[in-house]
Amino acid sequence: MAFRKEPSFSHGQAPRTAVVLCNLGTPAAPTAPALRRYLAEFLGDPRVVEIPAPIWKLILHGIILRVRPKKSAAKYASIWTPDGSPLKVWTERQAALLGEALALRGHSVTVVPAMRYGVPSVESVMNQLRADGHTRILVLPAYPQYSGTTTASVFDAVAYWGLKTRQLPELRFINRYHDHPAYIGALAQRIRAHWEQHGRNEHLVMSFHGVPERTLLLGDPYHCECHKTGRLLAEALGLSQGEYTITFQSRFGKAKWLEPYTEPTLVAKAQQGLKSVDVCCPGFVSDCLETLEEIQMEVREAFEHAGGERFQYIPCLNDSPAWIDGMASLAEQHLQGWPTRSPVDAAALATSREQALALGAQD
Repeated sequence: MAFRKEPSFSHGQAPRTAVVLCNLGTPAAPTAPALRRYLAEFLGDPRVVEIPAPIWKLILHGIILRVRPKKSAAKYASIWTPDGSPLKVWTERQAALLGEALALRGHSVTVVPAMRYGVPSVESVMNQLRADGHTRILVLPAYPQYSGTTTASVFDAVAYWGLKTRQLPELRFINRYHDHPAYIGALAQRIRAHWEQHGRNEHLVMSFHGVPERTLLLGDPYHCECHKTGRLLAEALGLSQGEYTITFQSRFGKAKWLEPYTEPTLVAKAQQGLKSVDVCCPGFVSDCLETLEEIQMEVREAFEHAGGERFQYIPCLNDSPAWIDGMASLAEQHLQGWPTRSPVDAAALATSREQALALGAQD
């Protein structure tokens, strides 16, 4: 008699909670083949390039992927580290430190990194978390300002994974934190610390990643949220309107993008007599190609060539303690209501409260 093989599963398991820190992604290596694979996935996302698919595929595969990978590989090679892409290194470190910070706050939570494009993919990370028994998952995109081109694309990846998953975990998704006090505070502390160590220049430029102007006209809030971040950061630093400028970088293609553009703005300021400038990139929580190569190398060279004398790039938040603590506060806020505290932690907290009440009664 033949016996039917039963599927492997278990019911009634203890709930487990995870936080997925999702960044944009990076090629596997600073080589043309690796960049071709990465760019095909990245630029093939309809959230990133909103051109009718049949037309865009002809342009992407017929022109762009034949020319751009070699140029991009050279740029990546200029910032590559022994441990890989800076974005990958910082995202992995942020996830590890966030896990430690949440543990110190009494939460039993798994924190893992994921990449929207490249590896580890959102799908592979979600599959692994489900396989490990996680029943509640909070997705934290590494994009403080919401945009359909970035934040919504992460949601798409999670939703696409869900379409292929029978038993879904409870899911929560953080849309934005562009004005969160912990984020603004971490940015301000990062800049003040840099000024204390290296001195302060005449003007501060806050450079955000650009998107086509068309996205703003279609209702994307990204432009407004970048300006709110800039205004709140300036207030936290005590800057007047004339002491800082908000710009947008990383243009691609011939369409009009959000203005003012970073490099032309800095060139114009140098030509007008500005001799020293500080540049920060508040929209990036991890240093990457756009900050280390585009800003620190290309824009610096353009500024100095136009007559500028002193250019300081202020690094991103990366693993700064204030940002790790800020991420923990942000995650903790969105974890409310989920049983993330271990019984031991709960008992210890209860004992601490009882002791505090007893001391209060004695007073």
